[in-house]
Amino acid sequence: MENIQNLPIDIQTSKLLDWLVDRRHCNLKWQSAVKVVREKINAAIQDMPENEEIKQLLSGSYIHYFHCLRIVEILKGTEASSKNIFGRYSSQRMKDWQEIVSLYEANNVYLVELASLLSRNVSYEGPALRKQLDKTMQLYQELSRRQVEYQSSAADLKERYYSACKQYGITGDNVARELQALVIDLPAVLEEIGKDAAKLEEQIKLYTAFTNFVCDWSEPVLPMLTFVQKKGNTTFYEWRTGNVPTVVERPVVEDSAPDTLTEDTIDWGDFGKGTDSLGESSGITVEDGIDWGISLEPNTEDTGGIDWGDSEATPVEIEVVDMGTDCPEGVARGDDALTVLENAQSRSLFIDELMELEVFLTQRVSEMGEEGDVVAMSQFQLAPSIIQSQTRQHVQEMLSKVQDIISRLTSIRMQHLFMIQDSPRYVERVSEMLRQKRKQADILLLKAETMAEKMEESLEEHSRLKPRIDLLAGCTRELQKLIEADISKRYHNRPVNLMGVRI
Repeated sequence: MENIQNLPIDIQTSKLLDWLVDRRHCNLKWQSAVKVVREKINAAIQDMPENEEIKQLLSGSYIHYFHCLRIVEILKGTEASSKNIFGRYSSQRMKDWQEIVSLYEANNVYLVELASLLSRNVSYEGPALRKQLDKTMQLYQELSRRQVEYQSSAADLKERYYSACKQYGITGDNVARELQALVIDLPAVLEEIGKDAAKLEEQIKLYTAFTNFVCDWSEPVLPMLTFVQKKGNTTFYEWRTGNVPTVVERPVVEDSAPDTLTEDTIDWGDFGKGTDSLGESSGITVEDGIDWGISLEPNTEDTGGIDWGDSEATPVEIEVVDMGTDCPEGVARGDDALTVLENAQSRSLFIDELMELEVFLTQRVSEMGEEGDVVAMSQFQLAPSIIQSQTRQHVQEMLSKVQDIISRLTSIRMQHLFMIQDSPRYVERVSEMLRQKRKQADILLLKAETMAEKMEESLEEHSRLKPRIDLLAGCTRELQKLIEADISKRYHNRPVNLMGVRI
């Protein structure tokens, strides 16, 4: 008997209601009884005395049996004046709460209600709050990840933006104005390159002597490079004609605005002058005077025959105009007014000849680096002195000068400057392209700020849910202790354990 008394009673929380019904601690109609009690409580709380402890009890989310017992104890003090000689209270407040306690105790309604509250907290309320709390944390992590991605992408776009600006040689504060300002310095840069090309006389003479010696070449070698070396960066007119122009009329490039059609520029005609049989304007009348090429009157001069083109007619004269013949002698106009390094045709020829000279000097450096080549030494015994007197180091220095001019003239920045000079709309395209990169970076930064705001909201939601979970856990533990103690009294104080109580 003693061993049985010490055996604990383990009850699964999810099966607690069934356990109470099976052991006849309550009946199956307990829900209707609880509904009557709840209606009594809602009516009774409308008239309560001023008491701080009662206010705290009533401020809870749910008033159960043990709260009602405590309220009755408090009312015994506040309603003591209404107690008669038989120990009964004439106060309606006391009668209402005593009735509520009696209804609770009938058929152990209070116990099954507490079990229902415990099961609901464990099975529904707790998991729902936990799920919502986990969702806020997952949302916070996702927002944090997206914020880092947006910031990283924005930084990458800004880096690409400033890298592109650096290639153009601008800071990026005002792209269009800075690009247009670069062209102002282009003539000075090309003039400097022309001065450096004047120092290539030795390289040109070496290449000319080598071609004449090896190939018996009689035609001019590197004509454009030789011209720039002697004359400098002069006009294309002087290169083409051999004469110095007396007047130079450089082309004026104006920014043309895009053609846009507005209602002010569209001729809609004289619509609305005619009306149809319904009195509405049709917009088309016979009086408009449109010649459709069809005559309703018979033509007396028309013989009805088909004109096959055999009749004599005035021949069509086509005049062929030679472009440029109308330009006076000595006047450089249009492309002729540009310098040889500004003109795309002559500049391409200049770069080609520079590369030709570079390839020659590179090959000579490679050949002169080979030691013990007896055949090569014997071949150049009859060569001119300018060829025999060269050393490998000196040829390497000449090659470096040529490569320096090529790199300066063919750099990405110079290519962009030539494009800007040749096409004003190129500035608009480049500006729009750079503006799009900057705009995308700004959009990503705005998205990162939005993510930060949502992260803040997620943290606030998390901080709001955490106290609710703690409060629910405290109430659940209290319900667990009350139920375990009540069931234990019914089984001679045997220990009772409610299993699976977790919030």
